[in-house]
Amino acid sequence: MWETLQSKARAVKARRMIDLFDDRRAQEFSINAENLLFDYSKTNIDTETRRDLIALAQEAGWAQKRDAMFAGEAINITERRAVLHTALRRASGPLVVDGQDVMEGVLATRHAMLRFAEKVRTGMFQGQGGKITDVVNIGIGGSDLGPVMAVQALHPYADGPNTHFVSNVDGAHVHDVLSGLNPETTLVVVASKTFTTIETMTNAQTAYDWMAQAVPNPADQFAALSSAEEKTSAFGIAPERVFGFEDWVGGRYSMWGPIGFSIAISIGSFNFRAFLNGAEAMDNHFTTAPDLENLPLMLALIGIWHAQCCGFETRAVLPYEQRLLRLPAYLQQLEMESNGKSVQMNGEPVDVGSGPIVWGEPGTNGQHAFYQLIHQGTRVIPCEFMVAKEGHEPHLAHQHQLLQANCLAQSEALMLGRDFETAKHIAQAKGFEGDELDRQAKHRVFAGNRPSTTLIYPQLTPYVLGQIIALYEHRVFVEGVILGINSFDQWGVELGKELATALGPILSGQIDPSDKDGSTQQLVAHLKS
Repeated sequence: MWETLQSKARAVKARRMIDLFDDRRAQEFSINAENLLFDYSKTNIDTETRRDLIALAQEAGWAQKRDAMFAGEAINITERRAVLHTALRRASGPLVVDGQDVMEGVLATRHAMLRFAEKVRTGMFQGQGGKITDVVNIGIGGSDLGPVMAVQALHPYADGPNTHFVSNVDGAHVHDVLSGLNPETTLVVVASKTFTTIETMTNAQTAYDWMAQAVPNPADQFAALSSAEEKTSAFGIAPERVFGFEDWVGGRYSMWGPIGFSIAISIGSFNFRAFLNGAEAMDNHFTTAPDLENLPLMLALIGIWHAQCCGFETRAVLPYEQRLLRLPAYLQQLEMESNGKSVQMNGEPVDVGSGPIVWGEPGTNGQHAFYQLIHQGTRVIPCEFMVAKEGHEPHLAHQHQLLQANCLAQSEALMLGRDFETAKHIAQAKGFEGDELDRQAKHRVFAGNRPSTTLIYPQLTPYVLGQIIALYEHRVFVEGVILGINSFDQWGVELGKELATALGPILSGQIDPSDKDGSTQQLVAHLKS
């Protein structure tokens, strides 16, 4: 099937997408479900190609593997684990795995975490300064990107303490965040499942030392999102402020549970539960909707068509929503850490390109930065637009309408482009003539025929954000199934960590660098000189 689809991609490369449009195209190549409209009609996918893409997914057994994931089977074969982040957002049980109802622990932890969050928000937990005014979440990767993205996205619902995030081991990050805060009224949350992540624990110790300068019992103003109870106890954090989660929750899929504590602190338990409800609604849609109406499946198949069949190596995520500023970075990790693999489940090499490079920025900022490359560059970059029907500022509705106009205009311009004759008329109207007219016109030509999808959602509420994130999680899962890879490990992250640990003593002068390569020896010598 790969050969068939790749052959079709070559055959339709020169076909104009606009020529596919008739009275039914837009409606037939869209999905209107769960209060979301997903329009993929501005792609070069026709009915036959869509049928072949669905057949490709069916050959890979996507539905069976989806059901196995939700049932708690150990589909993460390299780590011999279940993949059950979806359990973290379920409203109720049971969910029996290996003879045990895992939902009992999930619901108990959620209840305890949200109860403590409300104590902080209402002032029942006073710390050592009478009230908590600021919360600092220290984590990295999945323990940071999800929460920081969600807290920023849901700012209209933020009525709790000010929430801050520290992730980079660069001391400038923790210094700049802590420098404006009062230790006596700050709660520090250390997010690390193992409580050993070197960047996180280094920043946690720095925060502890900062806290110790102002309060008699620094650890009393720490909480931990970790399953390493012995280590959190040794750090001095009381058990009632420690919230753990199972090893079947991967870091980049973890904000639905204790890693989402900072989200709950910011927006409160009611809104946090709405966030979970939105994700669970998308789970239910994913497990019940027929193929043609299944949002995650079709989003995945479009991604497969563009990346593996057409050979487009990057994907731009372009939310026309300023509060989704960090969504592209979050999706970078979700997609590239999950599907950036070169080995299939069976140990054989991946025989097509793996996951694309994911990047983006909110509109309209991106229009004044990199859209030039998207419109007139030599590479085709599929774009994924998203925009809300309504903003949160009704008194600025005219600005939201302008935002929507820009979003729709960009997808239209990418498809239609501008031909030479039209460009020539524009240049002629500016007074150019002769050879100079032709030269100027060429600079105003847009190739067009560049694909995009558009997702329209009602308003960026906690529920809707939950839907969107779960949609993309399941999209990554389906793409991984079709590629035959394990989307739930990340061995590529480990080697750099190991070498960094070994280089620490070399940089401090404790170990001679002679066994390192010449380049590394030179770089070490220059840093130490």
